[in-house]
Amino acid sequence: QLQASGGGLVQTGGSLTLSCAASGRTFSDAPMAWFRQAPGEERESVAALSRSRGIRYADSVKGRFTISRDYGRNSVYLQMNNLEPEDTAVYYCAGGSRSMISSSLMTAAAYNYWGQGTQVTVSS
Repeated sequence: QLQASGGGLVQTGGSLTLSCAASGRTFSDAPMAWFRQAPGEERESVAALSRSRGIRYADSVKGRFTISRDYGRNSVYLQMNNLEPEDTAVYYCAGGSRSMISSSLMTAAAYNYWGQGTQVTVSS
């Protein structure tokens, strides 16, 4: 089970940190990622991190967002800086399997475990 938290309302240029805690299963050897979905839009990848496969970011968030993990706490975080109205969405954390290939890190269909989502709203 994945539990996401940390969303909220912030002004343009502000910052938020999302957290996602996993329970019942360890993801220490598997990728974890963040995706987001805006109203009327498809779910899109934001960032992914795997100890063995590296880190990926969507072009739209590079330089502004940072994904990190605490393997001891079985958690993943997303530090979001310089937020823009276009970042408004429901953010979901996801956990993958050990067998995931590197090219699938940013593919939603490759992840088997999902959190419930947390709303991020950026006002202009």
